[in-house]
Amino acid sequence: MNTEVPFKISVSDEKIALLKAKLDTVTFPDELGDAGWAYGVPLADIKRLVARWQNGFDWRAQERLINELPQFTRDIEVDGFGCLNIHYVHQKSQTVDAIPLLFVHGWPGSFLEVHKILPLLTATSQDHPSFHVVAISLPGYAFSEGPKNKGFAIAQYAEVGNKLMLALRYNEYVTQGGDWGHFVTHKIASVYGGKHSKAWHTNFGFATPPHPLWTPFRFLAFLITPYTPAEKAGMKRAIEWRKDGRGYFEIQSTRPQTIGYSLADSPVGLLSWIYEKLVTWTDEYPFTDDEVLTWVSIYWFSRAGPAASCRIYYESQKTNILGDTAVPTIPKGISFFPKELANLPRA
Repeated sequence: MNTEVPFKISVSDEKIALLKAKLDTVTFPDELGDAGWAYGVPLADIKRLVARWQNGFDWRAQERLINELPQFTRDIEVDGFGCLNIHYVHQKSQTVDAIPLLFVHGWPGSFLEVHKILPLLTATSQDHPSFHVVAISLPGYAFSEGPKNKGFAIAQYAEVGNKLMLALRYNEYVTQGGDWGHFVTHKIASVYGGKHSKAWHTNFGFATPPHPLWTPFRFLAFLITPYTPAEKAGMKRAIEWRKDGRGYFEIQSTRPQTIGYSLADSPVGLLSWIYEKLVTWTDEYPFTDDEVLTWVSIYWFSRAGPAASCRIYYESQKTNILGDTAVPTIPKGISFFPKELANLPRA
């Protein structure tokens, strides 16, 4: 039934014991001298994190902290894919006229991204709006059920998000999306914008350059207007990422099942795969070891398994998501963070 069911994370003792057993039998690769980060995650970092995961990291304590969030599950019917049980955080504001906000993560993120800013988003203030926050776990992520059939792409993730908000009786709402969440909320804005989605915000301002035939004036301005130092730095970072940091994208876009065996069977493999992104994709945020391990544990203990989260890359490539030319007509906001992977110049 399409009813909201309260949810608490409760990983079984057997799953925790299996994780410990796998960590106890880890085999580390060797490492070249003075390799640093050039070849990938340094061996010393992974050994330190594994040692903490084995002895000292308390999943039950983290579980209790996360369970302070108001979590729920609900069945959502997806056209052509049947019913999926979806996990989400639903934190209401005390402000009567607060704005419903759908918060959509990407990879390797999760609903946990909203944790630290949730008090700010829901706070009553004369200085900024207040929100009723719905932080969804996308299908196949965290504690949401994963799709069982091929072809579940951005349109279906958007359908789930919109139907979840309507099921919560938020007939009108706004969205925030980063990484894959950007593409999901873009699809929501283009398909459900106006009637349901009233505005959308992203921290991943992906767009194609102005075209000489379609937008000639913007194209000319693009050619003659000097780039700002911030725009130059953003483009340099994006170019460096495409040259040296995009290998994971090609793998997950073409052979998600193959990499999935390593991620599903080896907690150390999963740790290194995600930890690399937490370090190289962020602004030198000082993650504690326990923060990293909690982040990775969400994937390890996820309902559909860590491999399921990679398939969004494959399905989105097959449906040519980067070629989606639909232009939403609702208002859009962009937050510019200097260390974001895709910081494009103003067009």
